[in-house]
Amino acid sequence: MSLAVVGISLSAPLTTLLAAPVLALAFWRNAAGAAVLLPVLLMRERRALAGLGAADLRTSALAGLFLAAHFAAWLPSLSMTTVAASTALVTTTPVWTALVARASGVRLPAAVWWGLVLAVAGVVLIAGVDVRVSLRALAGDGLALLGAICAAGYVLAGARARQRLSTSAYAVVCYSTCAVVVALAAAVVGDPLVGFTARDWLLIAAITVCAQLFGHTLLNLVLSAVGPTVVSLVVLLEVPGALLFALVLLQQVPPLLALPGVALVVAGVALVVRAGRPSTLVEAAT
Repeated sequence: MSLAVVGISLSAPLTTLLAAPVLALAFWRNAAGAAVLLPVLLMRERRALAGLGAADLRTSALAGLFLAAHFAAWLPSLSMTTVAASTALVTTTPVWTALVARASGVRLPAAVWWGLVLAVAGVVLIAGVDVRVSLRALAGDGLALLGAICAAGYVLAGARARQRLSTSAYAVVCYSTCAVVVALAAAVVGDPLVGFTARDWLLIAAITVCAQLFGHTLLNLVLSAVGPTVVSLVVLLEVPGALLFALVLLQQVPPLLALPGVALVVAGVALVVRAGRPSTLVEAAT
């Protein structure tokens, strides 16, 4: 889990260093993820292919669409606001899944509502500071929040898909869909997917390895051993981790008044996760 936290914490600062279009990063990150998992699916889980139904494919593809929207919203926010603010706001995903669960009829514990209040207060404080910095920074905050909402859709659709599919079968369809959608979006806006400098290719490779291999893959590996609540709480360490790496790699210091807002968001999301048990909320919402 320590390696995973380092991996995901490096993702945002390294993305900020990237000169290539962020859609190219999203494309290669997901294409590489699908390419790595496809041999596993073909060689070890062929039975999973036979069991794929149209509904399973639709749900996995829907998760891929939400994932593409998440990347399209969140990655640009990193160049518009601070890494600390963007990372804190995008980790509010459990807040949105909890609200979906409530809309589906699930009664939320009082502690979850207190967590929601703290998280919203933190968001308001961050936005209040950024609106004094620039409208661009405020727009970056909005994109980071939109990225969190799209990530909630990705989590909910993925949870439903994995009720019947193996992890590799689901991930190959999801990542492939995301890569195709991102490639189409890049073509529409005129962003290239190739032709970058060696430095950018190294950054794309480093982000892919840090975020996917040392980040999400390791977290998925320990998920069955420590449980979803612990993993979800550990993911929140990405916020201070990204802040420290941004300080070292980018010499980026967030406004001091924004730091209490970041702390409130992390505390609020942690309370939601701990009180609401993410696996229960996700299953109820799906």
